[in-house]
Amino acid sequence: MKAITFVAAFTLAVPALCLASSPSQCVSWPMNMAQVHLKNAGITAPDQLDESKTRSVRLASQKIGKDLYRDVYDITFYEKSGRTIEVITASESSSSECSMSGVDVYVVSKKIGGP
Repeated sequence: MKAITFVAAFTLAVPALCLASSPSQCVSWPMNMAQVHLKNAGITAPDQLDESKTRSVRLASQKIGKDLYRDVYDITFYEKSGRTIEVITASESSSSECSMSGVDVYVVSKKIGGP
């Protein structure tokens, strides 16, 4: 129950901080929500992450309505121990608000091919 309360409180507090002038600048919302999901799932905790190494790449952005976009990001978190955690996120954004929807977070358990 505490985890649900934390997510609800965080979800209500963070959108005000995630305003953007264009959908391409909305990486902070999916990245922050991915950290919350990873913490709630017991995969990692914010104090274990080296935030300076976090890498985020927008894979896709599709216009799905008037000033509404579906954005997909590949985000790699680096723990201080050296372990990496890669996630794919999907969420909706607009030119004025990054948090037009919740964030779906998918943990990449195995990557085949590529760099």
